[in-house]
Amino acid sequence: MEIYKGTVFGRLDNILQKAILDASYKTPTPVQEKAIPVLLAQKDLVASAQTGTGKTAAFMLPVLNLLIRIRKPRRIGKPRVLVISPTRELAVQIARNTKLYLKYADIPVACLIGGVSQGGQVKDIKRGAEVMIACPGRLIDLMTQGMVFLDQVEAFVLDEADRMLDMGFLPDIKRIMSKLPLKRQTMFFSATMPPQVVKLAEQLVKEPEHIEISPESPAVEKIDQFAIKVERPEKCQSLINVLKQNPSWDKVIVFVKMRHSADRVQRKLMKAGIKGAAIHSDKTQNQRTRALDAFKNGENRVLVATDIASRGIDVQGVSCVINYDLPLELESYVHRIGRTARAGDAGIAYSLVCSEELKLLKSIEHFIKRTIPFKENLPKFAEVETIQVKKVHTEDKKREKRKKKWYNKRK
Repeated sequence: MEIYKGTVFGRLDNILQKAILDASYKTPTPVQEKAIPVLLAQKDLVASAQTGTGKTAAFMLPVLNLLIRIRKPRRIGKPRVLVISPTRELAVQIARNTKLYLKYADIPVACLIGGVSQGGQVKDIKRGAEVMIACPGRLIDLMTQGMVFLDQVEAFVLDEADRMLDMGFLPDIKRIMSKLPLKRQTMFFSATMPPQVVKLAEQLVKEPEHIEISPESPAVEKIDQFAIKVERPEKCQSLINVLKQNPSWDKVIVFVKMRHSADRVQRKLMKAGIKGAAIHSDKTQNQRTRALDAFKNGENRVLVATDIASRGIDVQGVSCVINYDLPLELESYVHRIGRTARAGDAGIAYSLVCSEELKLLKSIEHFIKRTIPFKENLPKFAEVETIQVKKVHTEDKKREKRKKKWYNKRK
C-alpha cells in the first residue's frame, strides 16, 4: 500500500497492511522498525523493550506474515505459532491484537489462560488454531490432557521474560521448551535483562540479533512525579483527598502491595463516593476482565491493583498513577508509573510515602536517576470542604450588603 511505502510495514503482506490501516497504525514505532526486518528474515531475536512501545505488533506481524504467505494444512492441537505470557491480562491483550491483525485472513487463534473454564479454549483448539497465546499453567494443563502438542511450532515468543522469572515460572518454561522442535524461530522479549534472564535467553535462542528499545529512564522522564509524606494510618484519607481535589482525573490506577489491601482501599473509596474496582490474583478471571472493562469504558474511575497489573495492561488515557504503597522491586516502580505514559505520551504519578518508606524512595530515586519532589502535605478533604463553605457564606454576605445598599439608594 502506498501509505506504508518506505516503512517496514510496507514489507508486510497486503492483507496485514489493510488490517493495520483499519486499526489506524500510521508509522512504525522504534521497536517495530528494528524488529520486523530481523523477524521477516526469520532470525532469532533478543529484545529489551518495555510495554507500551508497540512490541506486540513488532513480533506478531512478521510471524503472521509467514503464516499468510506459507499456508499449511491445519492440525488440531498443533499450533504453528506459540506466544507465552506471564499474566492472563497480557495474554488476552495479545490475542485481541492478533485477531485485529488477522481481520482479513482466515487463521484461527486460541487464547489459553487459567481462571476460566477451558471449554471455549478447547473449542478454539479443535477448530485448528494455528496461533496460540498462552499462560504457562493452562498450556501445561492442556498438554497433560493430550489436547495440545508443540512439535509443529515454527515460531516461539517468550514475552515479559523477566516477569516470568519473578513469578516463579522458570520450571514451567523449561518444561515447555523441552517439547518445542529444535528447528524454530525464537523471539525473546524482556523489559530488563538481569543475569538470570540473560542465562534463559542463551538457552532459548540461536545466533540471535539483539535490539534495545526505550531504556527505562527516558520513559520515566516524561512523567511528572511527586511524593506526598503521610503517616501510614492516614494513607487512605490522603488518597481520597488527592482524588477529590483532582476531579479531572477520570482514569486513575492505584497500586498497593497486598491483595487484601486492594480490597480494603477499594471499599473505602466506594464509601467516599469514588467508583472503583480491585484487581489481583485472588479474583477470578471473569472478575478481573469485568473490572478492567469497566475501567476502560469509564464506568469506574479508579482501578486498585497489585503488581499483577503493572505490566501488560494497555489502557489508553490513564490520567494518573498513585503508588499507595511503594514497591519493593525498583523496576516495578517504573512499570507501574508507565501505565500513565503509553507509547510516548506524558503522564503524572503520585506516591504516598510514610516514614518507613523514605529509604525505599531514595533507592527509587537512585534507580531512575531523578529526584522525586515532595508536595506540601494536603489538607484533610473535610478541611477543604469547610474552606469552600466559608467562601460561599462570605459571597452570600457580600451579595446581601450590595442588595441593602441598592435598596437604600432607591429610597
